[in-house]
Amino acid sequence: MPILPRLADIEAAAQVVYREFPPTPQYRWALLSERLGTDCWVKHENHTPVGAFKIRGGLSYFAALKTRGQLPREVVSATRGNHGQSMAWAARVHGVACTIVVPRGNSAEKNAAMRALGAQLIEHGDDFTESSDHAARLAEQRGALRVPSFHPDLVSGVATYWWEFLRAVPHLDVAYVPIGLGSGACAAIAAKRALGHAARIVGVVSAHATTYADSIAAGCVTEAPATTRIADGMAVRRADAAALAVLAEHLDHIVKVCDDEVAAAMRAIFTDTHNVAEGAGAAALAAAMQERAALRGQCVGLALTGANVDAEVLARLLQQQ
Repeated sequence: MPILPRLADIEAAAQVVYREFPPTPQYRWALLSERLGTDCWVKHENHTPVGAFKIRGGLSYFAALKTRGQLPREVVSATRGNHGQSMAWAARVHGVACTIVVPRGNSAEKNAAMRALGAQLIEHGDDFTESSDHAARLAEQRGALRVPSFHPDLVSGVATYWWEFLRAVPHLDVAYVPIGLGSGACAAIAAKRALGHAARIVGVVSAHATTYADSIAAGCVTEAPATTRIADGMAVRRADAAALAVLAEHLDHIVKVCDDEVAAAMRAIFTDTHNVAEGAGAAALAAAMQERAALRGQCVGLALTGANVDAEVLARLLQQQ
């Protein structure tokens, strides 16, 4: 199975996605453009029914299972929150039981959202990688389908938001996308290739979770500590080998952003657009601001990938300067 979907695959996935919600908007924000010093467009994946882009992948993944006659009795997966909401939503659509493993101390509000969508939550491990390894063991014990956080059928669905974005802004010169386990960045590459779009795709990692940057530099999967305090969607300790192969070949480059830069970007997005961005959702702006001097005169696209930040965390960050 090819990792990167073709145009026909993305268009088919879009029809699946649109049964649940319409395309999300993309806007050129004047204040953000002033802040960045050049035209700045934002793709609002914070406007999906779960507040993040991941729902697109869940819908396409389950639709593919149904097409192949492989819908299971139960799925088990691991998450820091947005992938889990995606799994819970899509599993509910297809009448499949859903168990999600999260690390201890995970976002209380993301946990509540997953439970509200019908998922059984299990807390295990101190980070996503430990939760993911436990989910694999649990699925084997239960005879359930283990759903990974990176899979070609997930990428097909996620690519629909980039397909929307690149068609809506054909003059985009460069687009920044955060990297968690890689589905978003691989989807951006897939849509760019499928549409023949000229935009450069820049990957963004947390400076406190550098497995993808380190792995690309080393030429193989290289683990790195995931210690980010606020960009939990990027807090991955071990890169996925299949995603790594795509990103190493096709990304223009990678930018590392620290927690302070992410927090400043969250505040800027709220101030300039009155949209809420979680840490990973603001990482694209943080990276663009870091490279601001080199972007003058270019049309810049940012993926606002999610809005699921706990209220207490957001309130504290907005009060800081």
